Amino acid sequence: MPIKINSLSLFLYRIFLGFFQSGIHIASLVNEKARLWKNGRKDIWTKLDSGPGRFPERNAFTGKKKIIWMHCASLGEFEQGRPLLEKLRINYPGYKILLSFFSPSGYEVRKNYNGADWIVYLPMDGPGNAKRFLSIVDPSLVIFVKYEFWFYYLQAIKQNNSPLLLVSAIFRENSVFFKKHGTLQRKMLGFFDHLFVQDKVSAQLLGSISVNNVSVTGDTRFDRVAEIAEQFSPLPVIEKFVNGQKAIVAGSSWPPDERILQKVFSELKEQNLKLIIAPHEIGEDHIAQLEKAFPGADRYSLLKDNQQNSGNADVLIIDNIGMLSKLYHYSWISYIGGGFGKGIHNTLEAAVYGKPVLFGPKYGKFREAVDLVQNGGAFEIANEASCIEIIKRLADTNEYEKVCEASGNYVAENRGATGTILQFIQEKRLLTS
Repeated sequence: MPIKINSLSLFLYRIFLGFFQSGIHIASLVNEKARLWKNGRKDIWTKLDSGPGRFPERNAFTGKKKIIWMHCASLGEFEQGRPLLEKLRINYPGYKILLSFFSPSGYEVRKNYNGADWIVYLPMDGPGNAKRFLSIVDPSLVIFVKYEFWFYYLQAIKQNNSPLLLVSAIFRENSVFFKKHGTLQRKMLGFFDHLFVQDKVSAQLLGSISVNNVSVTGDTRFDRVAEIAEQFSPLPVIEKFVNGQKAIVAGSSWPPDERILQKVFSELKEQNLKLIIAPHEIGEDHIAQLEKAFPGADRYSLLKDNQQNSGNADVLIIDNIGMLSKLYHYSWISYIGGGFGKGIHNTLEAAVYGKPVLFGPKYGKFREAVDLVQNGGAFEIANEASCIEIIKRLADTNEYEKVCEASGNYVAENRGATGTILQFIQEKRLLTS
């Protein structure tokens, strides 16, 4: 039964869009990320219609090319969608790929990704923008990854008769979709032809509001991290630094994590550990703070350029982005940052190598982290004392091996979402060969 939405809901949504865009423009005066968001959309229509460089003339979009459009909020969602996107490119070579991002943290990192034919910022939602975007692109298939529910875009996709899928989605009971005032959000769900969700709870919640075109397929990130691990190539600088010793690799760390690591590393000096820190923020000020906190530490960039000698260094600070998924290969224990702030970062990148994983208490919203703790592959730490206790416990070979097995098996057993979604696309003939 179609969901009716009242004019007040749409009015409030339009007000939200206006305030959001105004807020971004004001923030862009002082905030680099907001400035990228604003400037990146400045010439989007020129680029899409008839722009130079990587963008073709408009008629290459409409009528002459078959387009698969994948939209991702940011970098994390791109990594989730990437296995499916790359399989589609192989299986349907007659189609071009359009990849769009909402956030600069996705676009700026992947704007030169060679697996898509066009990579763009998604123009701000609105009836005019959505209609114009769809009239230019005219996609044969649209895939939204995990979330990003923009009403006018979803409505325009439906009106364009383009099949629309949501993949790797996860829903929680406290979400607006299941609230009395969530009529507009429930309407958005109705625009999707099929929803692929990560767990049974999500499917049950959707069923409670009569959304039944749902399949439980798991998370495509498992496929992505497994591919990364299988395609691993050595990092000579890291191998030289580790030099056969036990290394703790701390990924996407924040200052609270780093303060704990400082105390832990100082306390455990007699265990001859190495520490590799890949901080979330790699600005010069923060790297300098880390060098002060860990005297004698090497910087990766200087080590790589032979400007430092790692002979006696026990701490290595990674001052770039893009290496983290490979760094975990060298860990004895992996530490995931963010658990003392808004929430932890990607645990699967570390768990895929079958190593113990540690993180702070803010992990409840991440199903894979909860699962890893429950099956014994990961541990929550509350402070430096609990961190030290767990590390000392893992020094026992038998205990360590059991944890490694639990961590690695969890990832291996949850692979396959990409193949299931691809099979659905093939069976429903959403694309032609």
